[in-house]
Amino acid sequence: MAKVLILGGTRDAVNLAGAAAALPGTEVIYSLAGVTQNPNLPGCEVHTGGFGGPEGLQVYLSDAAIDAVIDATHPFAAQIAANVFAACEGIGMPRLKFLRPPWVPETGDNWIEVGSVADAVSYLRDHASAVFLTIGTREIAAFAGLENCRFLIRYIHPPKGGVPLKNCEVVVDRGPFLEPGETELIRSHGVQYLVSKNSGGDGAAAKLAAARSLKIPVIMINRPAPPAGAIAEAQEDAVAWLQKL
Repeated sequence: MAKVLILGGTRDAVNLAGAAAALPGTEVIYSLAGVTQNPNLPGCEVHTGGFGGPEGLQVYLSDAAIDAVIDATHPFAAQIAANVFAACEGIGMPRLKFLRPPWVPETGDNWIEVGSVADAVSYLRDHASAVFLTIGTREIAAFAGLENCRFLIRYIHPPKGGVPLKNCEVVVDRGPFLEPGETELIRSHGVQYLVSKNSGGDGAAAKLAAARSLKIPVIMINRPAPPAGAIAEAQEDAVAWLQKL
């Protein structure tokens, strides 16, 4: 029996955990950071909470008798990915980074590609506008100094403690979202710029199609470089990697 730890937090990771758990002779433990309320979960054992950096993860891998690790965390979870790489590299543990392909601009897109959230803030400082922020909730405060902008923010759950932006509207909704709904949302709020991280995948691509059809510029934040080592961009490739172990 092979025991696999899958570090997740995305819809793709849930699907991968289910596919891995269906393999004969494979036991899957699915790990979540524990910051999302009512997360989607696969039908396998679930570990919630952090490990305490690379050293803590190494202890867990040993105590839980893990045979292999798949890091299927979000493409922008750079620190977690670095910790997983360091932990596995330090003890010779087989590790795969599951990383869905980034989006690429299509005909009709107007992308302003930037390297970081700070770069997006810098661009908007010179462009007074109505902005739809779709970058998650952790880095919203970086835009607080942009008094020339009006923001639209979407939360999965109503924000506790308020929103760290003065001039903003909040929408509470949970994806996956479809292009007609995204188009209506952008149009009804008078959005002039969409800000997005290039996370890739189908679940959030509808907003880009809506921006394309409405000719709305997209400030696209490029993803950080992945750690060294094996990478799989498709679920079947990750499953094949497990089967070869």
